[in-house]
Parts: sequence; structure tokens; C-alpha cells
Amino acid sequence: MAPFSLDLDDDQRQLQAWVHDFAEQVVRPVAHEWDEREETPWPVIEQAAEVGLYSLDFVANAFADPTGLLIPVVMEEMCWGDAGIALSLFGTTLGVSGIMASGTPKQVAEWLPRCFRDERDKVAVAAFAVSEADAGSDVSALRTRAVHDEATDEWVLDGTKTWITNGGIAGVHVIVASVDPSLGSRGHASFVVPPGTPGLSQGRKFKKMGIRASHTAEVVLDGCRVPGHCLLGGQERLDEKLGRAREGRSSGRRQAAMATFEASRPSIGAQAVGIARAAYEHALAYAGTRHQFGRAIVENQAIAFKLADMKVAIDAARLLVWRAAWMSRQGAGFPNGEGSMSKLFAAETAVKVTDEAIQILGGAGYVRDEPVERWHRDAKIYTIFEGTSEIQRLIIARAISGLHIS
Repeated sequence: MAPFSLDLDDDQRQLQAWVHDFAEQVVRPVAHEWDEREETPWPVIEQAAEVGLYSLDFVANAFADPTGLLIPVVMEEMCWGDAGIALSLFGTTLGVSGIMASGTPKQVAEWLPRCFRDERDKVAVAAFAVSEADAGSDVSALRTRAVHDEATDEWVLDGTKTWITNGGIAGVHVIVASVDPSLGSRGHASFVVPPGTPGLSQGRKFKKMGIRASHTAEVVLDGCRVPGHCLLGGQERLDEKLGRAREGRSSGRRQAAMATFEASRPSIGAQAVGIARAAYEHALAYAGTRHQFGRAIVENQAIAFKLADMKVAIDAARLLVWRAAWMSRQGAGFPNGEGSMSKLFAAETAVKVTDEAIQILGGAGYVRDEPVERWHRDAKIYTIFEGTSEIQRLIIARAISGLHIS
């Protein structure tokens, strides 16, 4: 078990500086443009791939960091640059996590490289599709079905997924579907849908309030046939899982989709910290140069105290994120909902800090010439996606009470 420390080692600090430079020199200068265009910033993704930031090797090395801190460090720096572009880059890691959570070693070796580059070695992205119109927080309500065609050893997928990052434009889609609706979430399985598979298409692309450089859309599955080997984990493991569920026996494992989201919560919290830090730094610099009544506005307690509270909240959020990331990497689990604590506090901090940054800038903060307006729009989604703030509180409450609070 790696010791918990708040001091990054030399390698971690070098990587942090490298990612920060990319965020500052490549991402920030084009953030406003891609937010306005509301399109996937393929040129930025390709630049990241050229330098090795967007690659399986980079993600694997970051996830392998024994302290667990490298992923949140990277996420914070990238979202300090721009959250929408960061999600375009790292939305792929959700698909990667879905494959890692359920796949066999052979499936992991086959599909992980194709999440980043297609068979022609062209840059690609991946998607992880769970949510549906009537199954957001309530994952047990999934209606997307997967039916096994024994004659051809194919799985036939039908349904519509919604709010999917990289949905429809991804090369590799990881789809969570129900194979036995009577078992609720215990009747789910995950499938890889290879690039170009007939029956998978993009539905409506959403025009969003924030993170607009990140593609979010419906994924429509209409008689989508995938080979039997695309069932993550394989048929034998699925049969064992369904058998235990039908007999009422516990599997002792988290449902795969929930395990993916649980593991990702500290990194999502780190993204929110990056947005909050960007807004705080901008507001601090502005308050030092903006003069009213003969002095810089930072010399007024009304402004200085706002900045002090912003700084305290950001540092507290980062500490919660780092603790949860370390616990997850050590396999300690989250006995008191520490992963949810980090995501909840960081998300609400980002909303609050960006709101205060706008207040400090006044009218200048409300116009689109200043980035704080964009950061505030971007921050809000962190209280909603991958588990709303209300769901995070529910998870924490259940963990600390030992009761099934509903």
C-alpha cells in the first residue's frame, strides 16, 4: 500500500507541469472558439495524440500510479484549461473503464487500443452508454435489451441511450443492456459494439448550457447485432452471475456500470476543482488590477473575503478528491462514501466559486468576452452527471448509517 502524502514526487510534478503547459498553450487559446462552435475539437485531440497526452499508454500509466493521484492531477490541469475540451479528450476513459471493469484479459487487450485509434491508426474516441430517458439515477430501470441469438451466436441490442459523451461519433461503444429485466440491475450485461456495426446510429445531439466542446448525444440501437465475443466477461461469467441472482445469492461484486461510476467520482471531482481554480485565479488577478474609489477592489473586505472563501473551498475540495483517489487505488473502497464526498463537494464548490467570480468581475463577468461566464456554465453539469448531488448525498447517508435510505 502506497503511503498517503500531499507531496507529489518529482515524476508527478513534471507530468503536472507538462499537462498544465498543454492546457495553457494549446487548450485555453481555442476554448472560446470550440465552445461557440459546439463541436468536437478534433484538431486539439490530434495534437494531444501527437505529444502522447491522448493515448492508451498515457492513460494506462496514469491509472497505474500507485498513489492514485496522477489521474486527478491531470484532470484538474486539463479542466483548468477548458472542461469541454478536457471531456472530449478524456470522455474516452469512461469506455476504457467499462471494458476494464467487465472484460476478460483478451477483450481488454483487443479493445482498449481501439478506443484511441482505429484500425487505420487514425485518432478515435470511445463512449460508455448507460443512461436512458427513464433511467438516469435509477439504473435498474434500463429498457435497452440484449437478446442472444443462439443460431448465430450474436447478441441483438435494441433501445435508445441518452446523454452519452461521444455518443454516435465514437469508434468503440460500450453498451450496458438488460438481458433479464426481471432481475433489475443484476440482469444487466455490458457489450462492446465495434466501429461501423449496422444498427447503431447517433440520435439527437444535445445543445447544452456548458461543456459545449464535448459531444453529447443519443445512441440508437435498432436490431444492432454484435458477435458473442463482444459480451464483456463472456457467456460463462454472465450465466454464473444470472444464476446467483435468480437464486437470491449475493455476487459480492458491485454492478459493473455502478463500479465504473464509483471509481470515476474522484476524477470527476478533480475536473470540478480545475474549473473552480481557473475562476478563482482569474478573479484574484482581476481584483488586484480593477480600481474603484481610488484603490484596487481586492483591498475591500467584501471582495477579499469572497476570495478567501473561494480559496478555502478549492483546497478542501482537492483534499477530498486526493483522499478518495488514494483510497480507490489502494483498494480500500469508500466505507463512508468518500468518493461521493469528493464529487459532491468539488461540484458544488465549482458552481459557487464560478458564481462568486462573476460577482467580483461584475458586468465584465457576465459577458462572453470573459471566460468566467463559460466556466460558470461548465461548472453546473458537475452537480448533475455521473450521479447528481442528491444521489451523492444518498450514497453518503447510506454509507454512514448502514440503512437503505430512499
